[in-house]
Amino acid sequence: MIAAPVSPEGRRDWLRLARTPSVGPVTFFQLLTRYQTATAALDALPGLARSAGRKRPLVAPPVEQVEREIEATAAHGAEILLATDNAFPPLLKALKAPPPILTALGRTELFEKPNVAIVGARNASAAGRKIARDLAAELSRSGYVTVSGLARGIDGEAHAASLQGGTVAVLGGGIDHVYPPQNERLYAAIAAEGLILSESPFGHRATAKDFPRRNRLITGCSLGVVVVEATERSGSLISARTAGEQGRELMAVPGSPLDPRAAGTNRLLREGAALVRDARDVLDILTGLARRDLAAPPPPAFPGDDHGDPIPASQIEAVCEALTPYPMSIDEIARAAGVGAGRCAAILVELELAGEATTLPGALAVRNIETGCNT
Repeated sequence: MIAAPVSPEGRRDWLRLARTPSVGPVTFFQLLTRYQTATAALDALPGLARSAGRKRPLVAPPVEQVEREIEATAAHGAEILLATDNAFPPLLKALKAPPPILTALGRTELFEKPNVAIVGARNASAAGRKIARDLAAELSRSGYVTVSGLARGIDGEAHAASLQGGTVAVLGGGIDHVYPPQNERLYAAIAAEGLILSESPFGHRATAKDFPRRNRLITGCSLGVVVVEATERSGSLISARTAGEQGRELMAVPGSPLDPRAAGTNRLLREGAALVRDARDVLDILTGLARRDLAAPPPPAFPGDDHGDPIPASQIEAVCEALTPYPMSIDEIARAAGVGAGRCAAILVELELAGEATTLPGALAVRNIETGCNT
């Protein structure tokens, strides 16, 4: 585990590195493993990007920009958490590549309690809304903190019903961006009594690409995920898939086969999700889980590159050929390319800095369709 930077300059550089384009969570911690500090990684970035063949310079945000973010966050009453801070959610720390930075507004001590996510349709039925309220209220009375995404429908009902016991709202945009605007009063109530969480920079307005990342945080914070209503193409099914990848308990509420809002949940049940009728079912499932005192594992090492040996072009080309536009695990890519997993990870760092590939949470990687791998 890399020690948390304690100086204001160290925290600032950690934030600069995390906000640098083409530096996702996986690449962030691999750079930190190589260079030990965010400051040293920032110094090495331009040369790494050039050697990787990046056509445009890779530029970290200027110091003034991140200092403005720090000041604006503090003025809003929020705080920036590094993945090594004690207040950082322990279950998120346990992910293979935790988010390097989170912004928190409210009671971070809520992560000392067991968390359970409740997600579902925005255009929820009256029955679905009632189920979400009942689940959240009973779980709250039983000592659980509910986690959801502050969306309309199921999310909002779950938050509102569990305010007194504790609820966490995870945003796609910045900590100051209330979306949807109709939930402004609920946002204010959660900020006062619960916790608002975001991975995005202060002032960032959410776009469609931000919501899968938000869903990863919702499930990553939680012991289990309950899907109340979801269509076949619902974003809640992305949460369900992410929950499975993170080893979380996946639960779903059955619905009428005639209601398209239940098509997704019914499919989850057919594929093995636990059936939930009420909060007692959720408690039966979660009570049996040992809540471990989790800490972040060390970032991936780089076996095979310990002595700074240059990476042969043939190995870079092999990894490029193994990549697809669809997520594959780094182990699978390494096997297809005929290189060790550590060497594959090192190559993927260079390809991401070159803009040709993207590493994803969960030790996955994809080829960037627009730029491709032109090695």
